[in-house]
Amino acid sequence: MNVEVSSTSGFRCYSGLFAKSPLALSQDQFSRCRASWQELAGVVVFSAIPFTAVKAIANSPLGETLQRRMQEKKQAALQNASLYKALAENAKKDSFWYGEERPRWLGPIPFDYPTYLDGDLPGDYGFDIAGLSQDPVAFKRYYNFEILHARWAMLAALGALIPELLDLVGAFHFVEPVWWRVGYSKLQGETLDYLGIPGLHFAGSQGVIVIAICQFLLMVGPEYARYCGIEALEPLGIFLPGDINYPGGVLFDPLNLSGDPAGFQELKVKEIKNGRLAMVAWLGFYAQAALTGKGPVQNLVDHISDPLHNNIISLFGSLYK
Repeated sequence: MNVEVSSTSGFRCYSGLFAKSPLALSQDQFSRCRASWQELAGVVVFSAIPFTAVKAIANSPLGETLQRRMQEKKQAALQNASLYKALAENAKKDSFWYGEERPRWLGPIPFDYPTYLDGDLPGDYGFDIAGLSQDPVAFKRYYNFEILHARWAMLAALGALIPELLDLVGAFHFVEPVWWRVGYSKLQGETLDYLGIPGLHFAGSQGVIVIAICQFLLMVGPEYARYCGIEALEPLGIFLPGDINYPGGVLFDPLNLSGDPAGFQELKVKEIKNGRLAMVAWLGFYAQAALTGKGPVQNLVDHISDPLHNNIISLFGSLYK
């Protein structure tokens, strides 16, 4: 590996996999990564502004005033949270999707379902053939991971489908509408105009490094608040009345969908079902990108236009010709 460092251009790193010696490496044998220290520092500072602002407000006279008011409201907030929890438990008992009488993954087919899956969590169909959920503590942790990945998969699916769809119908033209080609371009060190606006670069030549830093910093705050629950934002007088998976409150439930406990229990089931579908869909996105080199929308259009020749069977058949 050969690394050049300068104060003006940042750093350039090169790596060769099959070269005989570092001196003999050519550009075709290199994977180039360029970075601007000024750009990187700007992204970090910009991303840190929300955290710095919260800390500054919490330590200011305004923060002290907010904390006093928070202490006055805290007991009422805790009582409301406890009351809502009791209503939610009652709603579960009356719901079609919870308890011993809930739908099972094999439907009417007789099966010895695990007794430790009691239908308390949304989307529990009694499916655990590997026995991963026998430990109640591990079971709740697995569900926490599942709901987290399900939400990100749904958001990511929108991010993959909408740009390609808008570009196909001509509503908006992106420099690169296909999701996997954007990441590929960044790995190649290319700079893309954000939303097709010339000169608008959030990641610039730094590429995936800055993108990863932005994602990390922007995810830490919401995830910390969600994980800590009702006490997460107390220094600002903000309460999250729910639990780790469903914090609620104005930040996580601005539409007050949890206002109806019975309806909210059903929404939880719909969320996890759609989230599981999104995670499976991403496996399809990956496979389509690897096998066809196209985006999911274009693959769907090709299949609808000629379903007899554009399908998974013909695709795999073409690979063995």
